[in-house]
Amino acid sequence: MVSFLGMGRVVITGMGIWSCLGTGLDQVRDSLFSGKSGIGIDPTRKDYGYRSLLTGIVEHPVLKGLLDRRLRAGMSEEAEYAFMASREAFTNAGIDDDYLLANEVGVIFGNDSSAKPVIETNRIMEEYKDSAMVGSGLIFQSMNSTVNMNMSTVFHLRGVNFTLSAACASGSHAIGIGYMMIQQGLQDMVLCGGAQETNYLSMASFDALSAFSVRMDEPAKASRPFDRDRDGLVPSGGAAALVLEDYDHAVKRGATILAEVAGYGFSSNGSGGISQPNSDASFLAMSRAMKCAGVEPDDIDYINAHATSTPQGDMFEAVALARLFEGRKAWISSTKSMTGHECWMAGASEAVYCTLMLNNGFVAPNINFENPDEYSAKLKIAADTKQTELRTILSNSFGFGGTNSALVIKKI
Repeated sequence: MVSFLGMGRVVITGMGIWSCLGTGLDQVRDSLFSGKSGIGIDPTRKDYGYRSLLTGIVEHPVLKGLLDRRLRAGMSEEAEYAFMASREAFTNAGIDDDYLLANEVGVIFGNDSSAKPVIETNRIMEEYKDSAMVGSGLIFQSMNSTVNMNMSTVFHLRGVNFTLSAACASGSHAIGIGYMMIQQGLQDMVLCGGAQETNYLSMASFDALSAFSVRMDEPAKASRPFDRDRDGLVPSGGAAALVLEDYDHAVKRGATILAEVAGYGFSSNGSGGISQPNSDASFLAMSRAMKCAGVEPDDIDYINAHATSTPQGDMFEAVALARLFEGRKAWISSTKSMTGHECWMAGASEAVYCTLMLNNGFVAPNINFENPDEYSAKLKIAADTKQTELRTILSNSFGFGGTNSALVIKKI
C-alpha cells in the first residue's frame, strides 16, 4: 500500500446535497440531528409489479428558469439532482461563474446506471418504429456519464472529467480518486460527488432480488440497520457534491475550510458471489484508510457504517467493525436508517452527512435500532442523537462485485 503521508493536504471547501432528508445543507443537518426519516410509499410501484413500495421520497427539482431548455433536454433525473447539489456546493465554497471560467476545475462523479431514459427510448422505438422520434436528449441522459457530461458543460469545468462506476461505493471512490488527484498535484480543485435516480423504472431488478423491506405499514421504521428484526433495505437517491481543494490553494484564495479528507482506503473481495459481502475485505479498506490518514482506531470518534439493513450485509460489516473498534470510544451509526440506501450517491452523501456532524458537534442516530443481534451487540451503536465533539470520522461504502471504499474525514 502506497503511503500518501507527507504529500499535499486535501480539504473540503464546499458541499451541496439534494436528498430525501432535505434539499439543502441546513434542512439535511436538522433532519440528521432530529433523526427524521425520509422514507415513504411510492404507489406507482404497485401497478408496475413491485414487491415493495418503499423508497426515499426525493423532491423533484424545477430547473426551468435556472437552465435553458437545450441544457435541460440532455439531463437525466440524477443529473438534475446533481446540478442542484453542485450549484449549492460551489456557492458554499465561494466559487462563482467567473472563477470557473478563469480556472481549471475537475469533476468526478459516482454513477452506475441511468435506467429511465434507456427504457423510454425502447418504448418510443416499440411504438413508432422510427429512431427519429427518439430525439437527441435521451442519448445524453442514458449514458452512465450523464452526470459528468452535464456538470462539466453547465459549470464550464475543464479539468479531469470522468464517471466512476463502482456500484454502491461509487460516490465514495469518486471522492477518494479526487483526493488522490489533488494530493499528487494534478489538480487544485475537483468537484466530486454521487447521484442516483429514484424513479420506479430504476429499481425493479433490485426488487426482484427480494432485497427490499416490505414493512410498508410503517415506512419510517422500515430501514433498520444492525437491528435484529430488519427485513431488507429501502432504495433511495438524490445527489451530493463536494468541492475538494488543495489546502494551500484554499488558504491562498481565503476559502472557508469545512474539513480535511485525510485518508482513503479500498479493497476488493475477490471471492464469493457478486452480491456476497466479505468482512476481511471491509476490514482491509478501513485499515488502509486509517493508515493513509496516519490514525489509529483509538483516534476515530465516529463511524458512519455502510450498513444497509440487510441481514447478511450488516452482519459482515459488524464483524469487521468489531475487529477494529470493539471496546473503543467510537460511536457507530448508519444514516441509511433515515435515508434508505442511496446507492451510487451514498458514499458522497454520507461524506456530506459526516462533515455536517463534524462541524455541528453531534452523531446522527441509527434510528429503529431496538434489538441488537449477536454481531451488532459488540458495537457502540448510537440509537439516538449524541451531542459530542468530533474530530476524526471514518465513513464506509461497500458495493456489489466486492468493491469497498473507506474515507477518513478530519476537523481542521
